[in-house]
Amino acid sequence: MKPRRFIIFASIGIVSAILTILIYTQKIDFFNAIDLKLKDVRFRTRGDVEPDKRVVIVAIDEKSINELGRWPWDRRVIAKLVESLKLYGARTIAFDIVFSETSNIASDKVLSDSIKKSGNVVSGYFFRGEGPPMAEGVEPPAESLVLLEQSRIKVLRTKGNVNNIPVIGYPTVELNIPIIAEAASSAGFFNIIHDNDGILRSSNLLIIHNGYVYPSLALSALRNYLGREIILEIAPYGVDNLLIGNYRIPSDESGRLTLNYYGKGGTFKNIPATDVIHKRLKPDSLKDSLVFIGPTEVGLSDFRATPVDPVLPGVEAHATVASIVLQNRFLIRDGRVIALEIFFIIFFPLILTTLLSFIRRTIIALLFFLITIGFYLLANYISFKDYLLNTSVLFPLVSITISYLCSEAYRNLIEEKQSRFLKKAFTSYVSPDLVSEIIKSPDTLKLGGEKREITVLFSDIRGFTSVSESLTPESLVLLLNQYLGPMTNIVLKHRGTLDKYIGDAIMAIYNAPLKIEDHAVRACETAVEMVDKLKEINNTFREKDFPEIDIGIGMNTGDAIIGNMGTDIRFDYTAIGDTVNLASRLEGLNKIYETHIIVSEFTIKHLKDMETRRHGNSPIHRFTDSRFRELDLIKVKGKDKPVTIYELSITMDKALIKKFEEALGLYRKQWFKDAQEIFAHLSAEYGDKTSEIFAERCAEFMDNPPGADWDGVYIAKAK
Repeated sequence: MKPRRFIIFASIGIVSAILTILIYTQKIDFFNAIDLKLKDVRFRTRGDVEPDKRVVIVAIDEKSINELGRWPWDRRVIAKLVESLKLYGARTIAFDIVFSETSNIASDKVLSDSIKKSGNVVSGYFFRGEGPPMAEGVEPPAESLVLLEQSRIKVLRTKGNVNNIPVIGYPTVELNIPIIAEAASSAGFFNIIHDNDGILRSSNLLIIHNGYVYPSLALSALRNYLGREIILEIAPYGVDNLLIGNYRIPSDESGRLTLNYYGKGGTFKNIPATDVIHKRLKPDSLKDSLVFIGPTEVGLSDFRATPVDPVLPGVEAHATVASIVLQNRFLIRDGRVIALEIFFIIFFPLILTTLLSFIRRTIIALLFFLITIGFYLLANYISFKDYLLNTSVLFPLVSITISYLCSEAYRNLIEEKQSRFLKKAFTSYVSPDLVSEIIKSPDTLKLGGEKREITVLFSDIRGFTSVSESLTPESLVLLLNQYLGPMTNIVLKHRGTLDKYIGDAIMAIYNAPLKIEDHAVRACETAVEMVDKLKEINNTFREKDFPEIDIGIGMNTGDAIIGNMGTDIRFDYTAIGDTVNLASRLEGLNKIYETHIIVSEFTIKHLKDMETRRHGNSPIHRFTDSRFRELDLIKVKGKDKPVTIYELSITMDKALIKKFEEALGLYRKQWFKDAQEIFAHLSAEYGDKTSEIFAERCAEFMDNPPGADWDGVYIAKAK
């Protein structure tokens, strides 16, 4: 990974997070609605959870209606239900029913007596006509004070200057008839207020009426069950604390509690009312229980759409509140949760963009995007399921998605444009796999020049001038194309870079623009394959009546300056320096020594170093000492120091090489006569033209001795 690319992609991640946080803080209804829907999915994914066993629902269900008759029942029947519940040991009985009209005096009196005798009944009522919140301190009417006195919250503390309480208010209330209301030990409203999309996700625990704050049915039932008063603390921003004894209820500033649902309808223990009335239960089966009485029969229409069940009986919503408090199973959403949300919004995009900075393929980037989404959703789900953290689902998803889309946009609009430029610039010079590597790592291509060890190969057609004179211009072009095309393909095949054509000559460099450790090996492979390919090309030329051609190849390894040379208007990627010049000179020496491939001592050294480092496990084994014949120690034009040169041939007889080296040693000791005999023998036996040349050179030195200070160096006068 290159630092510049990492910085760019990390910046994309940071900007995506900042943009998402700005959207997050605006609390836009559209995004919040989507977030709520995603939170609903968490409940359905989690499945059912066991509620507090102390909370029980006595249901006015189908079975009870079939046995006891259609609803509403005579209040004497309800009285029997209360008496039986007391008998079974229920500690608190809460009615999700309002007895707002008189039935008959006798029945009402029986129900009132049973409620009063029980001493643990919380009656239900509801408010009508939603209106604006009313300021604290307004004195309610006397009749309301009488009927609601037992239920309103009496312990109310304020923090600071509180003028208004942001709790929902209602102007009117529908109460139980006085004889029943007065018999109950307490009362609570059972209003259920849905979200804008019709889903019940939270419960209003408080409502203001005529300046007083009243608790919900579940809250009043808990007050009765725990035997502790409700304590409400108000701050200028709204509800600050809501407590019942040691239980702190984390409602929001308007007194709403997010419901941590246990499951679909029937998750709570549901007992048909008829079974209680007919005493079909085991003794003490409801001991110390908190019982909610309410309708669950479809025909009574008290059903609510919730995240877990589209038709959850309303009474189960009240039971859910009570169970949540008793189990302390609140969904947590405080400053720590908000901080975690911000962390998710920042962390996951940064993780994704860091990963994407390594990747250049669209399909892999998409895969990492999906993996990041998966890890985030898993982290969100675990924090919800195991730690009850009510974190946002949507906004980290938005942040991750924005970072992915922006990263892909950058890669496609900026990097792909650069890749197309690089591909266009280098396809003609390097192999497709090298082009791909350049595109993957464009920063490795240092434009403007850098010093690097490379191997340079020069190839030239022998006697090209004579060849060109024997052909028409059209035929000459055809000949060159049929020669240069295959030779260029060989260069590219071995990961070389085509530097340029110089007429009929080819210049190739290895280890640039991208680094290739075994560059000398690849250059040698290229040269050998070129000579072998020449036979096939000449066969084709013979068929077309073209003259056959011969080539010479020179190779050298060393430091050179590589890069784009030229001007802003026109430039070429090339290499310059003594390394390049020597390779060119070696190519020309093939004419003198009647050889095809000449390499320098520096290339030989690099091959041996590679062999040592790789312990013979590389393709270098094709170019061991047995494939190289030491030719001479020369000084080429423009060089002061002599260079040992070698001929590369994978077909040369090893005995020839050994005898030639023996003769060369005698030659350098100025034992020219002995050397000449061996060279002449090699020339005759093997048809070795190089040995013939040295035999002639020995004859010249025998006639004109070089002097006692001769160091065996041959000075090449031609280029």
